[in-house]
Amino acid sequence: MSDAVDFHFDPMCPFAYQTSLWIRDVRDQLGITVNWRFFSLEEVNRSEGQKHPWEREWSYGWSLMRIGALLRRTDMALLDRWYAAIGRELHILGGKPHEPAVARKLLGDIGVGAELLDAALADPSTHDEIREDHQRVTDAGGFGVPTLFLSGQCLFGPVLVDPPTGQPALTLWSVVTGMAELPHVYELQRPKAQADLELIGRSLRPYLDGRDWVSINRGEVIDVERLSGVPSQRDADS
Repeated sequence: MSDAVDFHFDPMCPFAYQTSLWIRDVRDQLGITVNWRFFSLEEVNRSEGQKHPWEREWSYGWSLMRIGALLRRTDMALLDRWYAAIGRELHILGGKPHEPAVARKLLGDIGVGAELLDAALADPSTHDEIREDHQRVTDAGGFGVPTLFLSGQCLFGPVLVDPPTGQPALTLWSVVTGMAELPHVYELQRPKAQADLELIGRSLRPYLDGRDWVSINRGEVIDVERLSGVPSQRDADS
């Protein structure tokens, strides 16, 4: 069983956040190493003619990850705390960590000077770090988050709501690591009944309250099958 995992995330993705809660619980129980890596839903969902996220002055998930990249250079634990803070703000509290003023406050909450936001945005190499992590996923055939690399394998998922803790978390870890040991098992999916869709909808409520863009999926109806590739922000085509 693997004792380390690379966990690629976009901070704006509600499913990646739920899975991060599970992997943190596994880490607490087993002492595994979690290496936080990046992936941009803004970039992978970009339409022809729209700006790349690195071409905008401020780009929601991308800019938060640029801050994370600078923190990671000092200590992976700082990125760990940053992702926990911004994830809780958006996906639990329905807040807006993707607004610069809120991001500055959250930096203070994790014991880092708010000026680090400006330093991260002034350093073009933070773009490079995100692009490198993002490219690693796409080169492996990946398309969204959460994406895990473990035992030499790239796996999408597990996609969770109400992430398990304690022994059930370890059971899921055994399933995931077991699948990584079987490189020609490509997909295992649970169909969603109406009750499942309602549960997913309730779990996404804080994220839907906190985000600042309008879904392009089926008009105003959120397509839960595609929420691991959430739409870009409202100004994505500017």
